[in-house]
Amino acid sequence: MIKIPELLAPAGTLDAFKTAILYGADAIYAGLPGFSMRARAKITTDEVRAGIELAHGAGRKVYLAFNLFAHERDFENMPRVADTIKYLRPDALIVSDPGVMMWVREHFPDMPIHVSTQANICSAASVRFWQSAGAHLCVLAREVSHNEFKVIREKCPDVGLEIFVHGAMCMSYSGRCLLSNFITGRPANRGACAQLCRWKYDVILREHDTGIEMPIDEDERGAYIMNARDLCLMPRLSQVIESRPDSLKIEGRNRSEYYVGAVVHAYRAALDAYARAPDDFDPAPYMAELNRLETRGYTTAFFDGPAGPDAHNYETGRSTSQYHAAGVVTAVDAEKITLELRNELRRHDTINFIVPHSDTDISVRLERIINAASGNELPKMSAGQHNSLIIPRAWFRDASDALVPYTLAYSHK
Repeated sequence: MIKIPELLAPAGTLDAFKTAILYGADAIYAGLPGFSMRARAKITTDEVRAGIELAHGAGRKVYLAFNLFAHERDFENMPRVADTIKYLRPDALIVSDPGVMMWVREHFPDMPIHVSTQANICSAASVRFWQSAGAHLCVLAREVSHNEFKVIREKCPDVGLEIFVHGAMCMSYSGRCLLSNFITGRPANRGACAQLCRWKYDVILREHDTGIEMPIDEDERGAYIMNARDLCLMPRLSQVIESRPDSLKIEGRNRSEYYVGAVVHAYRAALDAYARAPDDFDPAPYMAELNRLETRGYTTAFFDGPAGPDAHNYETGRSTSQYHAAGVVTAVDAEKITLELRNELRRHDTINFIVPHSDTDISVRLERIINAASGNELPKMSAGQHNSLIIPRAWFRDASDALVPYTLAYSHK
């Protein structure tokens, strides 16, 4: 019997922690300002501690991202880092720098170490190197094909292997991009990437001697020449599971709790469906759920080998979805549901709920927009400032008992 891999979800906020737990993640990874790839993530040390306590209380694990490439000044701050790690008590540390790994082994000899995708591990030889250095698990580079992964798995049976299955792709080699550093001064490796690959570019030819500038004509694909589509391996999930990875990683520590919950919900349901009946597994229903998310379009990227033209969206950097996040349930009682808005809603809009651990469809048509704070009726309500609306249970045609705090809702744009 094939073991179902761990489902690993991102958390850049405490709400994302709670949502990932609710929707079925087996483990969660988070970082701290200044210590990881997502240095600008809006989460405090105390919030990470609260998230870890919630996860441990639910029987889930938490891995702390510590995958910066350290300069000398960073090692001067290591005593403070050590205090933070002791305070947080994560289940593992994610590192990419050999010097940081040596520091962790010296100061936290019993701490499991996961080697980040930033280490660009693409071969069994590299896996064995990191294993000999003390790694418990290696996160393979996104550039590793499925066939290469199977070879690595065969040659490295006694070390954990993790792969990305969903999320944003970097046009550079597993995040080793210098565009942001050079143009904006914001280092990508410290979580401050300005995502210049998503910008629209006009290509200009400058004549060296005269200084005359001449625009180069664009073709019908436009000028988004570095705009990678989002990774999605849901259509190939059976093959992924059968190749025996230990962990499936969802990218997105800078994403909203809606994104985290919706993606975790889809992959959790798909993994459970495969476990029940692998021969009958059909990814289509779960793919339909992922298609409702705001994405740049999907690609399987390097799964079958070198990525082709379909791995990039040359026309636009905007979302291809016709839906957007409507809000998050914050309170439930016998009479009503309170929904905190994430986008504007209008009278007569229909919103749909993503029910945790269920494929039940629950939707409601908003007969009125009722402001939760004032009780006033409005023609529409915008998000912001924790704006919330009231939805009376009487409006639901479906059983609304399944709705609990942190349940997500979406609507048609």
